Amino acid sequence: MKRVLEPEVMDTWEETIAYDAMDFSDVNQAFVDEAIALGPDHATILDIGTGPARIPILLCQQRPHWTVTGIDLSHNMLKRGATHIAKAELGDRIRLDYADAKSLPYANASFDLVISNSIIHHLEDPLPCLNELRRVLKPQGGLLLRDLVRPNNLASVDQLVQQLGSTYDPHQTQLFRDSLCAAFTLQEVQQMLDAAGFAGVCAYLSSDRHWTAKQAYQS
Repeated sequence: MKRVLEPEVMDTWEETIAYDAMDFSDVNQAFVDEAIALGPDHATILDIGTGPARIPILLCQQRPHWTVTGIDLSHNMLKRGATHIAKAELGDRIRLDYADAKSLPYANASFDLVISNSIIHHLEDPLPCLNELRRVLKPQGGLLLRDLVRPNNLASVDQLVQQLGSTYDPHQTQLFRDSLCAAFTLQEVQQMLDAAGFAGVCAYLSSDRHWTAKQAYQS
């Protein structure tokens, strides 16, 4: 199935609220558990495409010696995230920046762990982003990337939408469908990781709809 691009940024308030209302709690917690296993006890984290900052909050609640910088290109997502961070009383450990993942405003080797959950499919060409992630990651740093896998055909898209979107409203259902169609295949992801210089990092299917690529922090 041919890839169909979706907008890189969800910046309307309607899209922000619709996305934030979708129940990703189990998926987010699984991602956080894996990130914690990859990082050191004391760490600086960069979360690419942080959205409403659900993942940084979970990370800091479970790792008292971690600080997280979350970036996004959506002002409304960052606004929503700031509200959640204030409610969780984690403003001293979570920083939100309006920044483009394809041109990060951070020095080389700034972070112990770089993470990204479901941002790659938003990018027309993820390679500049992956190059930037490698640049700001410390040589011994950890990495955790996860996103949707593009199904082989529209029938598979329909099946996943029916299975996982039964509790979504029509707008949320369309967001999910668009994301599946905009995702990359596992082979495409691996080619991009190799091109970005992530030697030894292999993308693999981690669920019926997700790929994952990771490496542990080397102490």
